[in-house]
Amino acid sequence: MSRIGKRPIPLPKKVTVEINGQNITVSGPKGTLSRELPSLVTVEQEEEIIHVKRVNDSRVARERHGLCRTLVANMVEGVSTGFQKSLEIIGVGYRAQAQSPQLTLNVGYSKPVEMKMPDGIQVAVNQNTNIVITGIDKEVVGNVAAKIRAVRPPEVYKGKGIRYQGEFVRRKVGKAGKK
Repeated sequence: MSRIGKRPIPLPKKVTVEINGQNITVSGPKGTLSRELPSLVTVEQEEEIIHVKRVNDSRVARERHGLCRTLVANMVEGVSTGFQKSLEIIGVGYRAQAQSPQLTLNVGYSKPVEMKMPDGIQVAVNQNTNIVITGIDKEVVGNVAAKIRAVRPPEVYKGKGIRYQGEFVRRKVGKAGKK
């Protein structure tokens, strides 16, 4: 039995779940998320608890069991509290600006990099170098953060670039001078 898959998912107050076959819709104060689960798992609701169960003990069903439980738990957490990722920009002259649906990055290229944010994602910039991405879908928040980081990943010699908050970048020693 999957250790992750067998754990029940508690429902917070003000969160409602609608199960329609393999489609599950979770609504809460932050918004609504919907997802279609594979046919190898079933979702059952008992009052304020959700259980994810697998149909049989095949290898694929066991693989999907824990995954689907985590996806449903992330949906419940997203509509109740939301998700957040923080990035920091390090480098002389590197900065960011956020206008409502767009993020503009000045990170050493000849022109600023402009990124349009998907629906449901809010971006805030603090002190021109700290980017905070918030949203209700964990997958989308993580993908947006990864795309922003990919514009200028941290380089290992000077440490310049865009990195996650608290990310450690191992520095390399540069060339040694002639003796």
